[in-house]
Amino acid sequence: MAWCYYRWRRVLICVCTPCISLALLFVYVTVMLCMATNGTTTSGLDAVHFVASGNNPKTFWELHLHGDAFWNRLQRTLDNHFNPILCLNNTKRGFENGTFHKPLLTQGFSKVINSDSTRRNFDQLPQQIQEFISHMQRRDYPALLQPDGVCGAGTKEEKEAPLLLLAIKSTGQNFFNRQAIRRTWGQAKWVAGPKRNGNGGEGGGYVRRVFLLGKGSTEELGVNASVLLQMESKQYGDILQWDFKDTFFNLTLKDVLFWSWFKRSCGRTRFVFKGDDDVFVNTPKMISYLQDQLKKPRAHKTLQDFMVGDVIAAAVPIRFNKSKYFIPDSFYKGFYPMYAGGGGVVYSGLLAKRLHDMSKRLNLFPIDDVYVGMCMVRLNAHPVHHPAFLTFDFPNKEEEELCSYHTILLVHKRSPDEVVKLWAHVKKTQAQCWDVPLREANK
Repeated sequence: MAWCYYRWRRVLICVCTPCISLALLFVYVTVMLCMATNGTTTSGLDAVHFVASGNNPKTFWELHLHGDAFWNRLQRTLDNHFNPILCLNNTKRGFENGTFHKPLLTQGFSKVINSDSTRRNFDQLPQQIQEFISHMQRRDYPALLQPDGVCGAGTKEEKEAPLLLLAIKSTGQNFFNRQAIRRTWGQAKWVAGPKRNGNGGEGGGYVRRVFLLGKGSTEELGVNASVLLQMESKQYGDILQWDFKDTFFNLTLKDVLFWSWFKRSCGRTRFVFKGDDDVFVNTPKMISYLQDQLKKPRAHKTLQDFMVGDVIAAAVPIRFNKSKYFIPDSFYKGFYPMYAGGGGVVYSGLLAKRLHDMSKRLNLFPIDDVYVGMCMVRLNAHPVHHPAFLTFDFPNKEEEELCSYHTILLVHKRSPDEVVKLWAHVKKTQAQCWDVPLREANK
């Protein structure tokens, strides 16, 4: 009996001692890393990076211990702070209250912008990148104009929660684009699905509308656009304008400020269409498509991550300095994440709120649809590609077919006159084409 006891004691000692030692070593390393991260220097931790499980960092920004790309280094200051391996308490506090620590953003920005490598390279950056950097840490722009309705312009006779909010990026001078949308596919009312022989459509839902604008330059417009926008806002009640300069690189601000406004004002809205003011949308088909999503099994769970559009994968930054998408490697290094083209994309209201929360932990990026893709990666979510989103127009001669515009949800680059004519064509051919399915991938 004593011999058995002695034998089992030796086995327990052999098994437990290494485990206890490893546990103590892990606690020691974690404490030391947290102390180093919260101290005055993080040079030894710059290569540490956290992404949601299931994502491959190779498809996102590059990680270099001594890299000098401005955005990469700036983002690492946030990543290290919220890394659950390095600083468990910081991550728990951040994810529990969903807050964004503005001092942390400011401190990280000051540290990177004042570094020797940044000062050496800053003057060599393109002017538009320099302007972007000068205000990229700011997100508290006040609203100059807001819609009359709680969640955009809509009909007063709403009997249920809005199915779709049309959030359309526009600029002060694009009045005719907005008018064409108001008269055609962007009408804020009850919209039925495709109709057969002029009878009631299959399904339907309430649609609301809002146009997203920054502040235009008086010199560029030649007029005081603010007075005209105030008159337009008073008449239509669908303008959401913020007090920042309306430039291409500031489109990302429209996303993050819109998400914030949406979370406050649109708690019941099921879906969001966010797109440009030069697209054509087949709204009845869109309504029918979204109703189908709601009927799917476990829809509430799947809609947490729902985003659909023209998905672009394995994209790289444009290094051609004449392109408006030009991003120098001194600002950003790495691939772009998978993202849906910004010409037009649809996502759930649930996802819009999650994007708002995640954006607080991601530094702004000059290309808006890429930035949305970055937020999606951090949520461990992926946009779904649908061939009915034609952000690069119809292929070959497909547009010439009678029912071609009944097979799409969106097509990009249409003038106001073309939008009006296309809407009339869709209405005219609705009885003939009511059951035509949406485009498939093999087309």
